[in-house]
Amino acid sequence: MISTELVYSFIEEKLKEDDVFVVELKVSKSNQITVLIDSDSGVNISYCVDISRLIEGSLDREEEDFELEVSSPGVGPFKVWRQYKKYEGTEVLVKKDGMKPQKGMLIEVNASSFSIEFSEKVKEEGKKKKIEIIRKLTFDMEEVASVEPVIKFKE
Repeated sequence: MISTELVYSFIEEKLKEDDVFVVELKVSKSNQITVLIDSDSGVNISYCVDISRLIEGSLDREEEDFELEVSSPGVGPFKVWRQYKKYEGTEVLVKKDGMKPQKGMLIEVNASSFSIEFSEKVKEEGKKKKIEIIRKLTFDMEEVASVEPVIKFKE
C-alpha cells in the first residue's frame, strides 16, 4: 500500500521551493491518492498537473495500481492554519456550535486562534435611534465548526 508519507516525500521539495502548502493529503486503502495544495497567491491547473506528474513519475504502476487527484481546495472551509493567514484581511463566515453564524473581517491570526471584526447596530439606552458599533470576537481554532471565505459577486 502507498503511504501518505511516501507521496509527501515526492513533492515536499518542489512545494517548499514554490512556497506552496499541502491542505490535505490522503491515501485510501484502495490507493486513491488525493492531494489538495494551495499558496498565498493560489495555484493554477498547470501547477497541479506538474505535481501530479511528479507523483506519478515517482510511483510504479507495475508494482502497485493507484488513482491520483491533485487540485486546489477551492473556497470551502479552512482546513489548515496557513489558509487562515492567506485570507487575513478578508471577510469570512464563522460557524460555531451554540452560536449563529457570524460574518466578519478576519483581522488577526496566530498559531491557535483568530479574531474577526464586524459592525452591529445597537440601541443606546435612552436613545431612539440605533448606532453602529464595531465589535471584535476572538475564537480558538479548535472550538469552531468551520470558517470559510465569503464570496461576493459584482452586480
